[in-house]
Amino acid sequence: MNQEYEYYRPGEEQTGNGSEYGSPEYEHPKPPKKRGKGSMAAKVAGLAVLFGVVGGLSFQGVNYISGKVLGTGNSSQNSSQVQPVQTTDSADGEMKGSDITQIAANSMPFVVSIQNMSVKQVQDFFGGIREQEQTSAGSGIIVGQNDSELMIVTNNHVIEKSQTLTVTFHDETSVEAVVKGTDATKDLAVVAVPLKQISSDTKDSIKVAVLGDSENLLVGEEVIAIGNALGYGQSVTNGIVSAKDREIEMEGFDSKLIQTNAAINPGNSGGALLNSRGEVIGINTVKVNDSAVEGMGYAIPISDVTDIITNLMNKETRTQVPETRRGYIGIEGTNVDSQSSEQFGMPEGVYVSRVMKGGGAAEAGITKGCVITGIEGSGVNNMESLQEQLSYYRIGEKVTLTVQFPQGQGEYKEKDVEVTLTKQLS
Repeated sequence: MNQEYEYYRPGEEQTGNGSEYGSPEYEHPKPPKKRGKGSMAAKVAGLAVLFGVVGGLSFQGVNYISGKVLGTGNSSQNSSQVQPVQTTDSADGEMKGSDITQIAANSMPFVVSIQNMSVKQVQDFFGGIREQEQTSAGSGIIVGQNDSELMIVTNNHVIEKSQTLTVTFHDETSVEAVVKGTDATKDLAVVAVPLKQISSDTKDSIKVAVLGDSENLLVGEEVIAIGNALGYGQSVTNGIVSAKDREIEMEGFDSKLIQTNAAINPGNSGGALLNSRGEVIGINTVKVNDSAVEGMGYAIPISDVTDIITNLMNKETRTQVPETRRGYIGIEGTNVDSQSSEQFGMPEGVYVSRVMKGGGAAEAGITKGCVITGIEGSGVNNMESLQEQLSYYRIGEKVTLTVQFPQGQGEYKEKDVEVTLTKQLS
C-alpha cells in the first residue's frame, strides 16, 4: 500500500493532508515493522512533524531563552544570518496536572497554525482535466528571527505545492508566509513571515521556542503534544515516551522516531512534543491510524535535525518563479525509492536516465546513471521534490546539486556540482 502524509482538510469527514504551497492525499501508514536480517532500513515518506518549543522569551527583539540561543540574535544585531540552533539539558521529574497547565500556557505563544491553499488537477465527469483548489491544515513552531523575518519550522508535506500559505498566531491574527527552505528526506521545512506584517500587539504575545535534548529521553518519561489538531486550533494532549529509535515503512523518509501514546492527530503535523520542562524534544508526525492500533503517535527527535533546521533558516528567502521564467537542469529522471535502492544497489533519489544536450547538467559533467540526492544542501528523494525546489530559481541562476556518480561494481562517489539553469529543453 502506498503510504503518504496525513493532514487535515476542513469540511471533510475523513482525515487528509495539511504556504505559498500544498500536500498529497493521505493513505494510512502501517504500524512499525521489525527489521529482519537483510531487510532494508524502513523509511518514513511523509511525516507531518509538529515542532513546538516552550519557555521562550517574549518575541519582541529576543531570540534566546535562559541563555540558549535558538535561532538568531535579537533584531538590534542587524544580521540576517541565523546562528546554529542550540539545545538544553532535559530534566527528570514527574508532571502533575498543574505542571501541564503551566507548560501549555507557556507553549501556546510559540506554536502556530498553518493553512495551505493549493491547486490540484482532477478529472471531471467527461474525462477532461481541470484544476481544483483545496486547503489543508497543519502546525508549526516559532524558532527564530533575523532583522527582517520571523521563522517557523514545520513539515515539508504541510507546505508543499501550496499557492498561498497562511500562518495564524496564538492571538488568532493571521499573516501570509513564504517558504524559506525544505528538506524532503527529513520532511522538514522552514517558512518565513516578514516582521513588518506582524503587529506590535502580536509581537508582544508570541515567543520563540527553546529546544531540549531528545538523545537523553527515557522510555516512560512524560511528554506533551501541542498543535492544530483537525484544523480546529491549538490543543494539548499528554502521555509518555513509549519507545525510541522507531523505524516505520513510509517511502522517502529518512529518520528514526520517538513513539508516544500522546494523541497526535491530523493537523498536528509540524507541532511540538515537549518534555517536563516545556522544551521541544520532538516534531510531531501524523498518528498511525489503523483499526487495530491505538495510542501510537510519532515525533522526529529534535536533536537529530537541529543542524538541518539551522541550514534551512539561513537559506535565502525566495518566491516561486513563473513557469515561463523557471530554470531547468536539463535531465530526464526516474525516482529511486527504497525498494529500487535495495534491489539495484543504488542511492535513493533521482536517477538520471537522460542528459539533454546544451543543458546545465551536461555542461556540469553530470552523466546518465548518476543519482541526484540533494539541492542547495537539502535532501531530495524523488523527481517531484527536486522540481518543487527548482521552481524557485530562474533561467541563468546557478544551483549546487549533490550527485552520486557511479564508480562501478555498485559503488558511488558523492560530489557537489554547480549547475547553471537553462530554459526547458526537449
